[in-house]
Amino acid sequence: VPLTLARLPVEARYAVFEMGMNHAGEIRPLTKLARPHVALVTQIAPAHIEYFPDGLAGIADAKAEIFEGMEPSGTAVLNREDGQFARLLAHARTAGLGRIWTFGRHESCDARLLDASLHATCSAVHAVIRGEVISYSLSVPGRHWVMNSLAALLAVRAVGGDITQAARTLSTLHAPAGRGARRKVVPADGGAFLVIDESYNASPAAVRAALSVLAASPVAAGGRRVLVLGDMLELGEDAPRLHAELAEAIAAAKVDLVHCCGPLCRHLYDALPKDLRGTWAEASGGLTEAVLGGVAKGDVVLVKGSLGSRMKPIVEALYALDTAQAAPGGKVASCKTSFDAVRSARAANNG
Repeated sequence: VPLTLARLPVEARYAVFEMGMNHAGEIRPLTKLARPHVALVTQIAPAHIEYFPDGLAGIADAKAEIFEGMEPSGTAVLNREDGQFARLLAHARTAGLGRIWTFGRHESCDARLLDASLHATCSAVHAVIRGEVISYSLSVPGRHWVMNSLAALLAVRAVGGDITQAARTLSTLHAPAGRGARRKVVPADGGAFLVIDESYNASPAAVRAALSVLAASPVAAGGRRVLVLGDMLELGEDAPRLHAELAEAIAAAKVDLVHCCGPLCRHLYDALPKDLRGTWAEASGGLTEAVLGGVAKGDVVLVKGSLGSRMKPIVEALYALDTAQAAPGGKVASCKTSFDAVRSARAANNG
């Protein structure tokens, strides 16, 4: 944050900063430097929980430090559906902020989701933002992206921006490398498969969100849904249990094969049915050969893990098989037609 502030062009009208932390007290000095006009808290999840004896409440308190440095007329944007919403709301009120806006499905939300059509590569959204009804598409899949888009549009409205234009821009958004980028790989034998690169980070909530995207991804005839998962780090004494509990979400996502690496992921590997178990390795380097040797035509391969688990080299090894050398991302079909069909069908059912 200090470096970004120092490099900020003097003529810049807007700036967006991510204030991350893994310990209490780390956001406080950053927010007092940046003096935000809008603070957005997307979700409180058990990431870095190893460093928070009070669990999710402690994480919420640490994230709420952002309110302490805000401009007095500033706006807090909060997730109405989050389990720590009441705690964050109390912090925002204590900070004396001018406005506290919420997003979610609740009828009282300032950005309220009315409907969403979720697809393998995109989503279509119908919402009300501060009284304005709006429909738009996202060229990234997953309900978590839908909810984050509501928060982003609410932040745009908070600074007086045009949410219609902002929503239109969201249709061009592509997930970045390590955070959901999709790439079709065409090996020399022509047996193409799809890679979903989620190698930058992992927490129980993030893995479940990624699994929902994998579940929605169609596989070609004979293809499989393959999960390659590294350890979720900084989860404290509950880490073994949190890893093992992912077995249920994996089954629900209709995953066909799971490769695991890391001592924590061993707990998940042991909890999986034998027919889902691929290879387990102590470190990601010991998994690469098994993943590359087992990938087949029509597969959809999701690679995910905490940054410290070093899952990126596996993604790079899969990409190295590509004779087409296509860039991640690419053109995504519009969700508009399918979403209009969903709305028409629901209107007919309600009529």
